[in-house]
Amino acid sequence: MLPLSHESHITQGLSRNIDSFRVCVAPMMDWTDRHCRYFHRLLSPRARLYTEMVTSAALVRGKQLRLLEHSQQEHPVALQLGGSEPKELAEAARLGAEAGYDEINLNVGCPSDRVQSGKFGACLMREPALVGDCVKAMRDAVDVLVTVKCRIGVDDQDDYAGLQHFTETMIAAGIEILAVHARKAWLQGLSPKENREIPPLDYERVYRLKREFPHLTVIINGGITTVEQVQAHLAQVDGVMLGRAAYHDPYLLARVEAALYGEPLPERDEVLRHMRPYIEAELARGTSLKHISRHLLGLYQGEPGARGFRRLISEGAHLPGAGWDLIEQAMAPRRVAA
Repeated sequence: MLPLSHESHITQGLSRNIDSFRVCVAPMMDWTDRHCRYFHRLLSPRARLYTEMVTSAALVRGKQLRLLEHSQQEHPVALQLGGSEPKELAEAARLGAEAGYDEINLNVGCPSDRVQSGKFGACLMREPALVGDCVKAMRDAVDVLVTVKCRIGVDDQDDYAGLQHFTETMIAAGIEILAVHARKAWLQGLSPKENREIPPLDYERVYRLKREFPHLTVIINGGITTVEQVQAHLAQVDGVMLGRAAYHDPYLLARVEAALYGEPLPERDEVLRHMRPYIEAELARGTSLKHISRHLLGLYQGEPGARGFRRLISEGAHLPGAGWDLIEQAMAPRRVAA
């Protein structure tokens, strides 16, 4: 599956191909930045990649257009927005589409206090009509796909009816693709980390959603960590969205690619060497190695020498002058251990 050319072999035409939602990498704050996405694309030519959440206010009022930077290699890639003001979201979506993103995704799932104070994220599960207005405004503003990522509910929303009503409202607003984290969110009393672990997973509720809305493309998210689980979910829904498992063990993306599409598994060292041109180009423009190398640490998860690889890079990437040589040094003892 390697190497990628400088002109991505994955065209924006795939953005409307439903099969391109079969495997997705979830938007993850502080993790799925452009360096991470470039690395993940090397491991998986077909996975749909998502940015970290970007607030509509940062783009429209803050003029922080640097947040839209991405490589052509990343496609198909989606911009996730956070916000609750339809006109502002429409303008932010327009900026994202103009920047070349294949999809604009609205965050209706993040439970953090900061997100709630801005009246967006998971708390919007309680206001489906407002979310519908936001979706309509965004769809009117852009030609690319507009999608939503949500939870199965929040706080005391313990029945299926709330998710059903939310979904009906999204469909009425024009949504064709819905990503669902199969946990509800507690808006008070749990941290974002706890909200990813403590509320029980309810995959059956997401499966039921697909059965009752067969024309809706449903992507399931939450607690998915193995190829076997991916395959089992794909028997029930249209797509699987991998989160922290794909970050901590990024080679999982290559294993999924091989299982679903018959792609040969790349050597981990080969993947890493294909990062070299990117790393050297970024260093030349002033990017510190630590901002890129932190995403590489899990590549050898479970392999001999993995701990030494992580240690060498973690200890050296922040030092002045750190560059590709450090990556080579970290790879060498790992090969001996193997």
